[in-house]
Amino acid sequence: MRKDSCPPASSVPGGGTHLAKLPGQCLETKPLLLTFAALTLVMLLWNLPPYYQNLLSTSPRPCSATIAAPLVTNISSFVATSLSSSSNQTVPPSDPNKRTFQAYGNAAALFVQMGAYRGGPTTFAVVGLASKPTHVFGRPWYKCEWISNNGSSVRAKAYKMLPDWGYGRVYTVVVVNCTFPANPNRDNVGGRLVLYAYYGESPSKYEKFTALEEAPGSYNQSRYTPPFDYEYLYCGSSLYGNLSAARFREWMAYHAWFFGPSSHFVFHDAGGVSPEVRAALEPWVRAGRVTIQDIRGQSEYDGYYYNQFLVVNDCLHRYRHSANWTFYFDVDEYIYLPHGYTLESVLSEFSDYTQFTIEQNPMSSVLCLNDSTQDYARQWGFEKLLLRESRTGIRRDRKYAIQAKNAFATGVHMSENVVGKTLHKTETKIRYYHYHNSIQVKEELCREFLPASAKNNVTWYNKLPYVYDDNMKKLASTIKEFERNTIGNLQTYS
Repeated sequence: MRKDSCPPASSVPGGGTHLAKLPGQCLETKPLLLTFAALTLVMLLWNLPPYYQNLLSTSPRPCSATIAAPLVTNISSFVATSLSSSSNQTVPPSDPNKRTFQAYGNAAALFVQMGAYRGGPTTFAVVGLASKPTHVFGRPWYKCEWISNNGSSVRAKAYKMLPDWGYGRVYTVVVVNCTFPANPNRDNVGGRLVLYAYYGESPSKYEKFTALEEAPGSYNQSRYTPPFDYEYLYCGSSLYGNLSAARFREWMAYHAWFFGPSSHFVFHDAGGVSPEVRAALEPWVRAGRVTIQDIRGQSEYDGYYYNQFLVVNDCLHRYRHSANWTFYFDVDEYIYLPHGYTLESVLSEFSDYTQFTIEQNPMSSVLCLNDSTQDYARQWGFEKLLLRESRTGIRRDRKYAIQAKNAFATGVHMSENVVGKTLHKTETKIRYYHYHNSIQVKEELCREFLPASAKNNVTWYNKLPYVYDDNMKKLASTIKEFERNTIGNLQTYS
């Protein structure tokens, strides 16, 4: 007689069947297999939530989400019912004092690269952002490797700099310097610079990425020695907000004249270069005097003040060997040379210093003289804003210029990562006029008027003393003529 593993079903009144009851009751295999398969499917879906959710939310067929959700619910209910009915074991109650922590989304990135540049035959700089808490509470570090196209490789310990000095927010600026014992691409076959970014002291957890690549034959030693392309380079901070195209036009014309033809200006658009501002700059772009870099993507990373420390450091290293001197100041500030000095003579005197700082002349951006002979509506900003705040003996913000080839990182007001000396006592040779809060004013700048006697007296306004200073006004006609001769007549901007 054939012996079955489970007895056949027997008839019961009413046409039904039932399993014969044996001492070791046997379970049917089909329900068990279905239960196991359903449980496996649920566990797969449970452990892949991002992909499953994306599937439901982004499917081109709108009915897929409504079908999938009940399907998963039914499967979950089925599994729960099957497990509870087929198991005699009881699950112990969870500990009410055991807390769980459910995380959603992503934390700040370990490193966000903006740029990587060769700084000379043996050095490279990688400029980026990094999680500030990681650097405040941990000890992240970096290592560099050059992988040559000939198959060889060499490693070097990296040196990190944090130039924003604690101003960072979610992200802080990091400049990683990689210095090799010799030129890693001395055979000029090309290769790539690989950066290892470690989360902490342990070398077991790190991120590895290619920071820079050099094509075969691209290394040129002459790029890193004088003469450079320009005498002077301007590195501008992040441009944001609703900027005035008229103020931009005036600033650009003045400094194109001030620095002369062997100069170049780099602006960084963080949302402030509107079509009107771009139109004001476009003639200078066509003339090869201006570069506008789009950095609007920086808004995804919460750093200090539109990531201006990141921007100035990227500009430093991107153009490190492009000019003899690199200037850092804002677009509401005008560099000025008193007593008839020339820029060439002043910088020749400062040539033994790696950097020098520049003191400001703070100007009112609302005060004008009540002079009926003046057509203020047709005048440029620095032509009519002539009242200088005259307090003495106080510390004012300074801007600076630097010989970039001797700098490894920089800041907004000066650099502390340089080789060489810094000069601060420069006010008798060079200064800058600061028209604070004027760059975003599109209406008339003259909003408060002083009597003509203010030319010869100290005027107190909002508890601050002001004196008359027309040094910039004396240059207005020269600047306007220079603009016409250089790029032609421009339309009127607001």
